[in-house]
Amino acid sequence: MPDTTNNPNRKSWLDVPANSDFPIQNIPFGVFLTPDDIITIGSRIGNHAIDLGALHQLGYFDEIPLTDDIFLQDTLNDFISDGKKTWRLVRNRIGDIFDIDNPVLRDNKVHKDIIIFRMDEIEMQLPVQIGDYTDFYSSKEHATNVGMMFRDPENALLPNWKHLPVAYHGRSSSIIPSGIPIHRPQGQTMPPGADKPVFGPSKRVDFELEMAFITTDANNLGEPIPVNEAEDYIFGVVLFNDWSARDIQKWEYLPLGPFLAKNFASSISPWIVTLDALEPFRTDTPEQDPAPLEYLQFSGKKSYDIELEVALQPEGAKETTVSKSNFKYMYWNMSQQLAHHTVNGCPVNSGDMMGSGTISGPTPDSYGSMLELSWGGKNKVVLDDGTERTFIEDGDTVIIKGYCQNEHVRIGFGEVSTKLLPPFE
Repeated sequence: MPDTTNNPNRKSWLDVPANSDFPIQNIPFGVFLTPDDIITIGSRIGNHAIDLGALHQLGYFDEIPLTDDIFLQDTLNDFISDGKKTWRLVRNRIGDIFDIDNPVLRDNKVHKDIIIFRMDEIEMQLPVQIGDYTDFYSSKEHATNVGMMFRDPENALLPNWKHLPVAYHGRSSSIIPSGIPIHRPQGQTMPPGADKPVFGPSKRVDFELEMAFITTDANNLGEPIPVNEAEDYIFGVVLFNDWSARDIQKWEYLPLGPFLAKNFASSISPWIVTLDALEPFRTDTPEQDPAPLEYLQFSGKKSYDIELEVALQPEGAKETTVSKSNFKYMYWNMSQQLAHHTVNGCPVNSGDMMGSGTISGPTPDSYGSMLELSWGGKNKVVLDDGTERTFIEDGDTVIIKGYCQNEHVRIGFGEVSTKLLPPFE
């Protein structure tokens, strides 16, 4: 099934502002609450949300094998389960419907009033019911920085790091969409020079610049996914802020890894951008030395050139960009991550989420966490209003944005924006 939506010359009869993340070539998928308090599955072009439930009920997806209620649900899980052929058919059809030369919906005011909303009229929801969540640790630059800070700088990477995509199995209950504020977490820490731990609010709350991919039903128990087939089971990608409490993490993570320091919240952008939309932005994965074992060896371009940036916005002030990075820096790509995740026969289901791990680049202005930007709290990060940060303070909002751009088109993710509130009382 060819992808017709990526034609860079295509335009929509819906208004699309210059430099919009959501031209007709994007067609992401999400879930939103309509002005009538109805939850529906939708898509977006420019600053317009498209009610796919209404579009389907009015007959615009005729001849595509879809159940009557496929878009009338509060998650994308069932639609994702239908597989890549269905995703592409639907995305192509949406592109055709909203093509500037197609008058069928364009000239039907009654239908347009039912199907199309302004973005400021709706409320975005979590797009999938996340059954399982895995967080990888796949940026060589980030892993090296952390290793230099906390271990021997001459041996910053642990012996296994260049041989497999390191990861841990996380939780899904506190993954939230953009716009939902979170509270400063509390837990045990071991103050410098102390001989016993104390309980209280974390003093080192941090963001982690990540992306995450969403899978479909992929394999049966015991059945690995080959690395060169992995993309067939990846529905799309979101921006991901995997919040961390560094002081809690430092005390609790041995011997089994992070727990309270990581499970208090993770924030995602609400629109899932499909791999089909990202196709024009494929790029080479960084050279892997030594060569990975055979099951992780892939052919072709499996990485994506996605520009990323992080801004901090103190309460009542303007935002300051503190980091600019790129998804292409990741040492281990998504196909390798999914292949490794399943090589032992672990089954993957519709709506599972895989975090990339913190995405840091080669220069200090491209580091993907305050831990690195402040180098463990030793350096001040100066904001545009003159205030300084080493970690995130109460009232601060962290804003992550991402987009791909070439000479023809820009495909973006919008943003994931989250405000840190004081500890819960």
